[in-house]
Amino acid sequence: MTAIHKFYELVEEKGKGKAKAGWKLERKRKTCPRCGAGVFLAEHKDRYACGKCGYTEFIKAQKS
Repeated sequence: MTAIHKFYELVEEKGKGKAKAGWKLERKRKTCPRCGAGVFLAEHKDRYACGKCGYTEFIKAQKS
């Protein structure tokens, strides 16, 4: 069994006017800009990394 609930979240949409309310599927994690929408970036303490192509985004530290 896959753990799809770790990557996606169901969000309720409210309808406006005659539009019907429904459910929307949203991604919880960032996707890799090189590999495309099917590959998620791993979340580390100081960076996001792709295990397929090696793409890395560093998280900027916020000064308090």
